[in-house]
Amino acid sequence: MQLSAELTLYPLKDQYLPIIEATIEKLNSFDNISVRTFPTATILVGNYDDVMACIDDTMHWCYEEFGKCIFIAKFIPGYEAK
Repeated sequence: MQLSAELTLYPLKDQYLPIIEATIEKLNSFDNISVRTFPTATILVGNYDDVMACIDDTMHWCYEEFGKCIFIAKFIPGYEAK
């Protein structure tokens, strides 16, 4: 099943921009999903299992690297966000 997921990250640090940039770079390292970045969110599109694995891996990595962060997510199954 195709899945579109919209992610927004709120790092709980004063220097938040480098954390957001590093996280977007991490999301772009996954070859099997499409990543589109906008000023307020990043959209991931691909196979359900691939998108969810990407989110799981990226969130775990982000918490390990940067500590407390807030992720907001929206999921739309069967839809390819453009």
